Amino acid sequence: MGLSEASGQRDTQALLPVTQAMELRNRDYHVERPLMNQQQLEELGHRTSATRTYPWRTWFQCSRARARALLFQYLPVLSWLPRYPLRDWLLGDLLAGLSVAIMQLPQGLAYALLAGLPPVFGLYSSFYPVFVYFLFGTSRHISVGTFAVMSVMVGSVTESLAPDENFLQGVNATVDEVARDHFRVQLASSLSVLVGLFQVGLGLVRFGFVVTYLSEPLVRGYTTAASVQVFVSQLKYVFGLQLSSRSGPLSLIYTVLEVCSMLPRSVVGTVVTALVSGVVLVLLKLLSDKLHRYLPMPIPGELLTLIGATGISYGVGLKSRFGVDVVGDIPAGLVPPAAPSPQLFASLVGYAFTIAVVGFAIAISLGKIFALRHGYRVDSNQELVALGLSNLIGGIFQCFPVSCSMSRSLVQEGSGGNTQVGFGCGPSSFSLSSSNLGSSSETCPRLCWRLPLS
Repeated sequence: MGLSEASGQRDTQALLPVTQAMELRNRDYHVERPLMNQQQLEELGHRTSATRTYPWRTWFQCSRARARALLFQYLPVLSWLPRYPLRDWLLGDLLAGLSVAIMQLPQGLAYALLAGLPPVFGLYSSFYPVFVYFLFGTSRHISVGTFAVMSVMVGSVTESLAPDENFLQGVNATVDEVARDHFRVQLASSLSVLVGLFQVGLGLVRFGFVVTYLSEPLVRGYTTAASVQVFVSQLKYVFGLQLSSRSGPLSLIYTVLEVCSMLPRSVVGTVVTALVSGVVLVLLKLLSDKLHRYLPMPIPGELLTLIGATGISYGVGLKSRFGVDVVGDIPAGLVPPAAPSPQLFASLVGYAFTIAVVGFAIAISLGKIFALRHGYRVDSNQELVALGLSNLIGGIFQCFPVSCSMSRSLVQEGSGGNTQVGFGCGPSSFSLSSSNLGSSSETCPRLCWRLPLS
């Protein structure tokens, strides 16, 4: 009996909401209020009609919290530098910065030559953009500065718009290198400003999503193709040959064929210097890989090879006795800022957009790899802004377009670097002091400065 009574009560309780709903439906409602127009409603609610500028005033309103968030978004260094753990990270960051600086010096010199510019401009491009990215970048490990792929692209621009044939002088038709280099520097710096403008603009309109469509095989394939082009472009310096400038889809094949046909005219001293320097560099790199567990930093093979080659060239007299081309004097100090040439923008705008996208693709690909390894986030849109400002400000100081280097970034990670503090202190100060090389590198074989391209 008790169970039947309980079940009956549950059925009754279940029917109550249904009964109440039926009663509500059967009721008649009567609402009575006066009819009012819009003006009467606004007067009743004490409201005023919105002006035409109301949406704009609402859009530009900025609270203190929003201003703080925007400041930290576009200047990330303010968010992490005050919380920087000095005791835990400072020593590792400084050691990593010094390691990258030693590696960046010969690379900057070599990549400037690859871009068709005097070597000292590689030092400038290793100083200003690094400091700017330290302030605006979100990746802790990528090394911003000169890079082979970017230098190849810049070199194709400078050599196509300022070929040697446009600067011939005298009866012997010799090349006026001073005028040629001056115009190429104008081209490269103006190109860097345009690249920076494109990247900043794309970052502000949130164009970072494009990285989703840049697959890893695409980036690797482009990098491999650029490496092949770098190798072929250095053959004429290995054999001491004077080749005609070429451009176009089959230019690499024609260059290789021309090198093969002119091999009997090779300069023996240059070939021997290339072989000896290359063997020494490879041995130093193998030794560094063998002893990396026991060394606080990698062996600077490129720098040691340059120092040794300079000393041997000075003692033996490679230029006077064997006809080996040497570097000559390097201007001391830094150059003052200079405005770009607007009349060059029309001929550079197409190249600039391509270089801007490629440079961003390389940087964000490496940045995301390191971010996944170490558990932090990289903002693709802010990376565009940071790279853009690095190129924009660098172009004003006569730098050529930069991106990030895979080899230097791996050294930064392997040397214990955790943030951009090492990049802000190490490469910047080292590049600043190395700009005073002056006469100390006059006798260095020019070929040896191209060894880091290997």
